[in-house]
Amino acid sequence: MVKSSYNSYGEVFFTYIYLQNRFFFFMSKAGILLLIFIIPLRLKSQVLPQEGSKLNYRLIGFSFPQVPEAIEYKIQIAKGNYNTEDSFRKNTFNSIDCKINKVIVEVPAFGENYTWRVVFTKKNKAEKGALRHFSTQMHPHIDTTMLRLRILQPAAEQYKDNYVAVDGGGVLYDMNGRAVWYIPDTNGFTGNVACLQFTPEGTITFIYKEAYEINLNGDILWKSPELTNISGDTTHELFHHELTKLTNGHYMALGMQYLQCKSVSSKDTSYILVAKNDPKLNANGYKQGRFGRLIEYDKKGIVVWSWDCLKYLLQTDFAYYNPIDSFRRFDAHENAFFFDEKNKVIYLGFRDLNRIIKIEYPGGKVLRTYGKIFKPGVQGLGEGLFCGQHSIGLSSDGYLYIFNNNTCKPDSTPTIVMLQEPIASSGTLKKVWEYTCVADGKFTKNFINGGNAKELPDHSLFVNMGSKYCKLSIVDREQKVLWSALPERYIPTERRWVPIYEYRANIISRKSLENLIWTSENQENFK
Repeated sequence: MVKSSYNSYGEVFFTYIYLQNRFFFFMSKAGILLLIFIIPLRLKSQVLPQEGSKLNYRLIGFSFPQVPEAIEYKIQIAKGNYNTEDSFRKNTFNSIDCKINKVIVEVPAFGENYTWRVVFTKKNKAEKGALRHFSTQMHPHIDTTMLRLRILQPAAEQYKDNYVAVDGGGVLYDMNGRAVWYIPDTNGFTGNVACLQFTPEGTITFIYKEAYEINLNGDILWKSPELTNISGDTTHELFHHELTKLTNGHYMALGMQYLQCKSVSSKDTSYILVAKNDPKLNANGYKQGRFGRLIEYDKKGIVVWSWDCLKYLLQTDFAYYNPIDSFRRFDAHENAFFFDEKNKVIYLGFRDLNRIIKIEYPGGKVLRTYGKIFKPGVQGLGEGLFCGQHSIGLSSDGYLYIFNNNTCKPDSTPTIVMLQEPIASSGTLKKVWEYTCVADGKFTKNFINGGNAKELPDHSLFVNMGSKYCKLSIVDREQKVLWSALPERYIPTERRWVPIYEYRANIISRKSLENLIWTSENQENFK
C-alpha cells in the first residue's frame, strides 16, 4: 500500500511525462536533475489548505493532486490536531465523497484546530493519504458574545444559499446569521472598512484609508498609490464612500480634497472664493470645504482619468446653496456613483445637495441634473423625489434606483425609489416604483448616514437601511420581504444589544463565493 497519495511513483512519473512533452528543453542531464527537485515541490503546493494554515474563513476549498486510476476520493476531517490513526479516527466528524480532486467544505467553528486527509479508491481498494493540519482563527469581529447578525425573518428558498457582508469589521455571514469569513488583521485592517464589494473575477475590494483589492486570505492584490496629486494632500490620497472595479480591470473611486473657502455676498447672490488648504486662513473668514473627485486607476496605479467635482460646482448654482445648517455650506457631500459602462455614463450623487448628475464618459460633460436647482436668497434643502440619498444603481430593465434616506421628511424611514429617466432634454424623472423601509421597535428615525440598495438577478432588491437602525432585507418587486436581519453589538454595562451602524452591506451567491474561494486558492498557490 502506498502511504501517501501525494508521493506515489505513478503520479511523479505522470507529471514527469507531462512536463517532458511541454518543456522538451529540460531534457538535458541538468534538466532531469532539476525536475527531481521541482516535482515534489509542485505536488506539495497543490495540496490545500496548506499544512499549518491559519485561516480566516470556515468555508474551505480542499484540493489535492489527482491520483492515476483513482475512481473516487473521500475527504475526512477531525476536530483537533492529531498525528495518529486512532486519535484521528475517534474525532472525525465529517466524511465527504467527491468524484474530483477538489471540494468545498464548511467546518463548524472559528478558533479551532482541524486534521484532515484524503482517502482514494483504486480498483475497489481504499488507500489513505497523510494526516494534514490547519486551524481557523478567532477575531473580535466574529465574537458572537459581542457582535451578531440577528435574523428577523428566515430566507425564502431561493436565497438560503446566499451570504451577506457588512462594512462593520468586514464580515461575511450566511443567511442564518453565522459568520463564515472576515477580513484578517494581517495587513493592518484592524477597523471597519467601507464599500466592501465582490468582483466577478473572484476578488474583494474595499476602502480602508486607501483603496484595496484582496483575496479571501486577505492578501493584497492591488492598492491605490499613496500620492498622485489628485486630492491635493501632501501625504496620501483620501478615499471615501465608493470604490468599483471596472470590467477592463481598472479601479474607479471617490477621492477627496480639502480647500479653504469663503462666501462673498452681494445683493442677491453669493459666490465662493477658494484658496489652498491652509487652516491659518480661517482667521480671515475662510472655512474648510470638502470636495470630491472621481479617479480612475489602471492596474499599475496610474491615473488614467479623473473628474473634478469642485470645477463643476463653481460653474453651477452651488453659489446659491444656502443650507439651514451653515456648517454644510462648503460640503456638497459626494457619496455615491454608478458607472454605466455599456452606455458610457456615470451617475454621481451629492447627498447634501439632494442631487444626482449624469456625466458623459470620458468627455466629462454633465448631461443631466436630477434634483431642484438653487436660487438666490432662498434657504432650503432642494428636496424632491429623493433627499439625502446614499446609493445609486441602474436596474436590469433600465430604471435608475436610489436609496433615498428621506431626511427632508422628519420622522420618516428611508425608501427605495425607481425612476424612469426622461428621453427629451426638457423632461423630468418619473417615479415608477417605491418601497418604504420598515423600522421595527422604538428607534430614532434619523437616517442621515449610510444605507444602500442592490438589485438581484430575479429583480428583487437587497437593502441596508444604514444609520442607527441598519436592518438588512431582501424585498421583491411586489414589496414582499424575503429575508431580514439586524446587525447588533452587545453593551455589557447596559446588558443589552443595540444595532450596529453599517454604511453599506452587500450580498453574494453561493456560486460566486465558490469562485472567490477557488480563485483565492490559485492566487495563494501560484503567487
